Amino acid sequence: MARNQNTWQSLDKWTLLLVVVIAIFGWMNIYGASYNPDSIGMFNFDNYAGKQFIWMIGAVVLAVVILIIDRRAYEYLAYILYAIALIALIITPILSPGVHGSKSFIDIGPLRIQPAEFSKFIIALTLAKYMSRDEYSIKSWRDLIIPAIIVLVPMLIIMIPQKETGTALVLASIIIMFFREGMSGYVILAGVLTIVIAILLIKFGIVSLPIGIGDYGILSCMILLLFIEALFLLFHEAQVKETFWMLGGIIIYFGICLLINIWVNVNFNIISIAAVLLSTIYLGIISYKNKLKHVWLLILFCLTMIGFSFVVNKVFEKMPDHQRNRIEELLGIIDDPSGIGYNSAQAKIALATGGITGKGFHEGTQTKMKFVPEQHTDFIFSTVGEEWGFIGTFGLIVLYTIF
Repeated sequence: MARNQNTWQSLDKWTLLLVVVIAIFGWMNIYGASYNPDSIGMFNFDNYAGKQFIWMIGAVVLAVVILIIDRRAYEYLAYILYAIALIALIITPILSPGVHGSKSFIDIGPLRIQPAEFSKFIIALTLAKYMSRDEYSIKSWRDLIIPAIIVLVPMLIIMIPQKETGTALVLASIIIMFFREGMSGYVILAGVLTIVIAILLIKFGIVSLPIGIGDYGILSCMILLLFIEALFLLFHEAQVKETFWMLGGIIIYFGICLLINIWVNVNFNIISIAAVLLSTIYLGIISYKNKLKHVWLLILFCLTMIGFSFVVNKVFEKMPDHQRNRIEELLGIIDDPSGIGYNSAQAKIALATGGITGKGFHEGTQTKMKFVPEQHTDFIFSTVGEEWGFIGTFGLIVLYTIF
């Protein structure tokens, strides 16, 4: 009894209150998204709000059970649950009927289960088990190999066979926990730069240069890498003279190429990649000469990004149509508000018509007329904007931020 009393007393009451408020507000908006004048009540299990209420009650019961069970049970079960989660993730695409291109759901009687959602907390539990060992600490990239594998294996299963990119990207947020545990911030920076380079290649890889041969995608990415190398050499390694020698060489190199292009068409894709290769050789010489240990990691990153630039668009072209179309619409590559961009366009209209205070609970016309597809799931935020306005959307974001 004393242990149970201590468990309840140790609960973070404010965090628990935030969870309850956000959950209830979400439940109300699910009802609003599926409401019509002849609609059945919020507690009827035949509509979305009623089903959500079942899940909410189930979550409360599960939370109580989790709190009652001794924590040592989780330490013992962590790896077992992880193995079960992997098996569930692997068989899901086989059993899934498929929903809008995604194969991440399994129908069990009247219920539709998404094993990827359960895998989130199981992965966190497994990481906690592995990283809580007395001898473990994040001191180098070697210490991240096993934790990275624990996250990446289910993440790739969710992303590729299940074609559920959104859920897979949520798992990527675990990197923030690695950073708080002592991982170098340069790992996060490398990840962000990889995403930026991928966006540049996808968005501008189809835009040809006005002179010579090549595209803005490769050129902009290689220039970004050269800029990163110069900044790292100047500010991290304090190699002022060497930095200016490198920048001067790059300017002269591109100047000569532009001059040659007057008479002969120059392939600036190859030229820019060659510039990064030459700069990495220069960095290698400086690193060896001045005994700079960290420069080798930068060299490895730049060489990896060169290889990455050759495969991004090929991988992008092989993505499922619905995923590729979403990315192209998001990046402004295509503008089709009546076709591919219909969902986003209607969601924006719903948000805009909400104004400052909104139209009122279950009074949204965009919602009532079913203009916004999937408004009770993926586009639920448009319901918040239309019915609760700017005040409601801003308030919800504040609640999440505090949480």
